[in-house]
Amino acid sequence: MGSNRTVVWFRRDLRIEDNPALAAAAKDGSIFPVYIWCPKEEGQFYPGRMSRWWLKQSLSQLRQSLKSLGAELVFIKTHSTLAALLECITAVKATKVVFNHLYDPVSLVRDHNIKEKLVELGFSVQSYNGDLLFEPWEIYDERGLAFTTFDAYWNKCLQMTMEPVSLLPPWRLVPAEGEVEKCSIEELGLEDESEKSSNALLGRAWSPGWSNAEQILTEFVERHLPRYSKNRQKLGENSTSLLSPYLHFGELSVRKVFQCVRMKQLLWAKEANIEGKDSVTFFLRAIGFREYSRYLCFNFPFTHERSLLSNLKYFPWHADLEHFKVWRQGRTGYPLVDAGMRELWATGWIHNRIRVIVSSFAVKFLLLPWRWGMKYFWDTLLDADLESDILGWQYISGSLPDGHELERMDSPEIQGSKFDPEGEYVRLWLPELARMPTEWIHHPWDAPLNVRKAAGVELGLNYPKPIIDVDLARERLTEAIFKMWEMEAAAGDANSNGKSEVVNDNSENIQTSAIPKVVLKESLTNSLNDQRVPSFQNGKNCPPSRKRSKYVEERQCRDDLRNHNNEAGTSRPDEDFLVLYQKESLSGSMILQTSNGNVKNKSTWNRAQTKMVSNYRSYGILMLDSFIDSQNYEKSNSLMTYDFASNFLM
Repeated sequence: MGSNRTVVWFRRDLRIEDNPALAAAAKDGSIFPVYIWCPKEEGQFYPGRMSRWWLKQSLSQLRQSLKSLGAELVFIKTHSTLAALLECITAVKATKVVFNHLYDPVSLVRDHNIKEKLVELGFSVQSYNGDLLFEPWEIYDERGLAFTTFDAYWNKCLQMTMEPVSLLPPWRLVPAEGEVEKCSIEELGLEDESEKSSNALLGRAWSPGWSNAEQILTEFVERHLPRYSKNRQKLGENSTSLLSPYLHFGELSVRKVFQCVRMKQLLWAKEANIEGKDSVTFFLRAIGFREYSRYLCFNFPFTHERSLLSNLKYFPWHADLEHFKVWRQGRTGYPLVDAGMRELWATGWIHNRIRVIVSSFAVKFLLLPWRWGMKYFWDTLLDADLESDILGWQYISGSLPDGHELERMDSPEIQGSKFDPEGEYVRLWLPELARMPTEWIHHPWDAPLNVRKAAGVELGLNYPKPIIDVDLARERLTEAIFKMWEMEAAAGDANSNGKSEVVNDNSENIQTSAIPKVVLKESLTNSLNDQRVPSFQNGKNCPPSRKRSKYVEERQCRDDLRNHNNEAGTSRPDEDFLVLYQKESLSGSMILQTSNGNVKNKSTWNRAQTKMVSNYRSYGILMLDSFIDSQNYEKSNSLMTYDFASNFLM
């Protein structure tokens, strides 16, 4: 063990095992572990209530684990992460700062600026890969360029040699002595009093924390992975791995997950277990989508703002606030879509297949800009993951070279018959349709009047009529696509010439128009003008618990999530979402971009990140300070899966 004093900066790597930054610091001497919470720097991507609840629980468990090893996790709430790190360095007389990489657009810029400043001040800064199988700059095609299709990217990854999983740090950590202005976990402000009662319900369904993640992984691999290929599309309980939030917060190493599954793959190959082999293939592909989401964000960091395909900057999206509200509230009149959106609001989690269906409906049926949906998912999902959300929404909207065809429309009625054939999922979340016969459950508007009366369904009264007819939606989408190509041809697009889709940064001559922003207010108000979710009536079934029963307490029903009223009312949201309609976009909005996606294999993190950030500056783009201070969630006319990446698949 060395004699250095090292500040270990925790972010989304909240685990002890296979934590490269922590392991390196522990071998090098004494450590000062710190978690810095800077709401200002989160900007428009400030985490939603449920995501913050998970973060708080995970931090609490990490603190206990570090304390048992001899080191205390320090919490700091600040207006500047750099200032907080400098305070820590000064307090413990540290010579080095270590952390694990993040790949979302905000973190990439922030980390580069912090690292640059600390090095300038004479401190050693080392960063590690604690989130991916391979760093983004390690994967490139034969020309040395970034891949722009998933299959080519993932095939290259599978051909590469992976580093082994790291062992636990030394059984004892040596703390670096020093005092800083710290706070308690409660004082971080991750959860306010108005949220605690609702958050308590989340604790019945989920068990955050890195030690719980190990149990969830073991349970999944041993009991659920063998039939994953057949069960993954089922909307019932525990049909997926449930690992997405654990991976997002770094409570679980993706390398460990990958290698555990590969071991099963080798075993089942010897046993000629075809179903098991297929399950492994599907699940590893899900891991691959998570990797690819980070890969895209690193090489094309404008993707949270704009389509990867240049022609889509001409797509005439409908900035319809009323349709956006109806979609969020689960009042579209399409049962499977409405059930999914109500489950999302009530629990913060929906099955991957439902995520695909509701997002496709928003983009293809209502022609809503995909960024609106992406931001709403970020605000409400328990496992919200920006990189995965970007990939998922771009894929669904046809914004990626290998994404869904832009003209593709999946009927919610057909999807319902395929994935919820008995209507059990719809009945669980739409109790007003509970008595509707299975034959009509996914299209109640077609049911004979006497059938609807017997089921107690009055369209337009206790359940809405379809917001738009399928044929009309298809006609509108076709017209929008035709208009897009017409506008591109008129503009004389230099890259595609109106004939082919080319991966390109389409920031030039970008047109902007008004868009809404969902703003999370500081305190709970009585306003229900925005998020009026129809109450649940006569609900008898309980939403499924996400806990694995083998390792945790017996599941408890979350009846409190639903309001049992005889009248159609509303359930009060825990946070009031206010939609602001801004008539003009701010000039000089920050749109992250690079001149190309070319990062060679031999590049180090420093070189790759420096090149990326310098590319931002070469375009005259506003950097982090402007981004985090902006109060406007902007839209341009360039706004616009497989299944969704990572969180949406797992």
